[in-house]
Amino acid sequence: MQVLQVQLEVGPDPAEVGRARRWARSRLVGSGIGDDEPLAETLILLISELVTNAVVHTGCPAVLRMLFGSAGEVGTVRVEVADASGCPPRPRHAEGDDTNGRGLELVDGLADRWGWQPEGAGKQIWCEVDSGVPLPARAASGVPAVPVVVPGAAFGVQRAVAGASGVPVVPVTGSGIAQSRNG
Repeated sequence: MQVLQVQLEVGPDPAEVGRARRWARSRLVGSGIGDDEPLAETLILLISELVTNAVVHTGCPAVLRMLFGSAGEVGTVRVEVADASGCPPRPRHAEGDDTNGRGLELVDGLADRWGWQPEGAGKQIWCEVDSGVPLPARAASGVPAVPVVVPGAAFGVQRAVAGASGVPVVPVTGSGIAQSRNG
């Protein structure tokens, strides 16, 4: 199985959350997931919550990654948000009119699996949503950069990296993505 990974650097400003949503929506469409499909809406909400948590609670830049399986396979879309804070996520329970404290509850309710793990000096929070249907073939114009097959990677991971402008800039190498809910 091959996986395409795209990533976006997100600045430490809450206004960056909207840019991350727009970027993610365009990548979902490019991967063959329709803009108005329930899967796309669920993924955009998850991305919004995870990126918001990263930039609001750490005040640091973050990296948003999306991983897509191969066309024709029953697909799982994985979302990862890495930040520079080593503090683990802390689920809270919002009461009544509270305006904060629902993010990880939403992630828990919408994602099929989620968790976190250390990454460098910080952490990565990830979630996965199973589409339940084969992923459609990607249009050549929908792939954000020329993918590079990573030799020896457990899952044949392909990555395309986007800088702050959202334009692909550097192909990078990496490892497989197998994770369990417990990290």
